[in-house]
Amino acid sequence: MRISLTNPKRFSKIFNEITNTALTSTVTGICTDSRECIQGDLFIAISGAKVDGNSFIANALDAGAVAALTSNANKSIESIQQIVVENTIVTISKIANLWRKQFNIPVIGITGSNGKTTTKELLKHFLSTQYTVHATRGNFNTSIGVPLSLLLIEKNDDLSVIEMGANQPGDIKTLCEIVEPTHGLITNIAPAHLEGFGSIENVAMEKTELFKYLSSGTIFKNLSDKIIERFNSSSKTITYGFDINSDYFAKIQRENNGNIKLIINNYELDTKSTNPIFAKNILAAAAVANTFNIKWKNIQEGVSTFSPTFGRGVISKYGNITVIDDSYNANYSSTLAAIEYLATYPNEGKKIFVFGDMAELGEQAEKYHTKIGEKCLEYKLDAIFTIGSLTKFTDSVLNSDIFHKHFDSEKFLVKELSEFIDSEQSTILFKGSRNMQMEKIIKEVFKK
Repeated sequence: MRISLTNPKRFSKIFNEITNTALTSTVTGICTDSRECIQGDLFIAISGAKVDGNSFIANALDAGAVAALTSNANKSIESIQQIVVENTIVTISKIANLWRKQFNIPVIGITGSNGKTTTKELLKHFLSTQYTVHATRGNFNTSIGVPLSLLLIEKNDDLSVIEMGANQPGDIKTLCEIVEPTHGLITNIAPAHLEGFGSIENVAMEKTELFKYLSSGTIFKNLSDKIIERFNSSSKTITYGFDINSDYFAKIQRENNGNIKLIINNYELDTKSTNPIFAKNILAAAAVANTFNIKWKNIQEGVSTFSPTFGRGVISKYGNITVIDDSYNANYSSTLAAIEYLATYPNEGKKIFVFGDMAELGEQAEKYHTKIGEKCLEYKLDAIFTIGSLTKFTDSVLNSDIFHKHFDSEKFLVKELSEFIDSEQSTILFKGSRNMQMEKIIKEVFKK
């Protein structure tokens, strides 16, 4: 991760306040990967479970870094300022929090099991029609990404939208203490990161930390999520969903071409999409945006001009082949939704699912991968191609009613899939966790 600082002088002053150390050179950027460092950067050496960033200080220096925040100084290197602290992530978080305190603006925190990034990007898009908006860059939603995002807030920003991810208990509470949100939205709660949480109940406890933090703030409550709907709060609460009692009550209508028309409080939004998950993201973002007085005509225009980000339900055409690229990440609930989307996609020809492992499911990995196979049978898809060590459980429950094959090698999957779709009209869904890099398979099959 890397950012360029908007106000190096102010950053230097806050850095000094937190660390009691003056930077001897002007720092114009911050990076956490020595390979991304450029001239003028502060390198943050993070000591992780697999890689110790402290061992890359020399590399950062060679790349142009002028200072390093480290928990273990390299005494053999004298040509770079090394600021030693007990924990570099905690230190940069304190700096980011003090930076955030400079700005008396609404800060909207977004978390959830699925749809965080798309909802954040939609909300930014809507708000930007009337405000100057700061928002999390890409998926900078971790314990290090969030502080870096905060450091990009500028004095002319009217609002900030911060995405918050969680891999283990305590993450959301910690991020709230850094971000100090004034408003909060939880998109949904579903089985995700079970390796770190153990159960969906624990996931729910973690995600709702955002609402608990906002006891004197404003929360946006999804009444169509059974777990969120049960959460009681003393906060100012604005509700949205497909429940008629919602403040922002939505209905979905299908057009003749299969596209979804989303109707919110009698305002029609043409989503130009057949994906019901995208419609749910629009609903959440629209509820927040309208609360901040964004006009419905601007929201309608925002929907029509919005482009999905990489790997998140992007539709592409390759001759007679339609590709649904949902390759960025996968958990159980998002995969179920993607399969339903594929099954109902208004297109002739075969419906094909190319599926890579879902990560971080812990002891429940076999159970949930098996359930995905059962769902494929239920929707009567035409073909399933699986790859990885866990999707073998998906393949194992498929029968002769559906063409299916499991692969350990990307090379052989690409070859067989290419032959299978040759001259056939088909719709193909690609889905898998980030570590599976399913986008590489798309690139190889279609040589794009």
